Amino acid sequence: MPAKIFNIHERIYQFVLRTLKLIRLAAKNPENIIIINQLSRSITSVGANDQEADGVSSKADFVHCYTVVRKELKETNFWLRILGDLNINLKNKFTEEINEGKELIKIISKIINNSQKNIS
Repeated sequence: MPAKIFNIHERIYQFVLRTLKLIRLAAKNPENIIIINQLSRSITSVGANDQEADGVSSKADFVHCYTVVRKELKETNFWLRILGDLNINLKNKFTEEINEGKELIKIISKIINNSQKNIS
């Protein structure tokens, strides 16, 4: 796992990029293809909503975008876990990304909580 990045946008971008590269390694059997498609959608949504949050004009919109990011991170971790369990030879790599996803969920939750305190 690379050194921790403290810019949340860059950290999410790198997580998205690593995950997309990782799913290329999974076998292209019928089960995996369905999961890969779902995972691709959820992980790219994480990045897109993070970028949207960076450009909103109100705290309420910011909180909404990061709430979607957190939801998509949880879904992403679910698909990563299934894909890792179906591709035992890649399980360690999937586990690394699942752990990063869990850390990002904690960070995003903290961002959401702190932002909600500041909404008038």
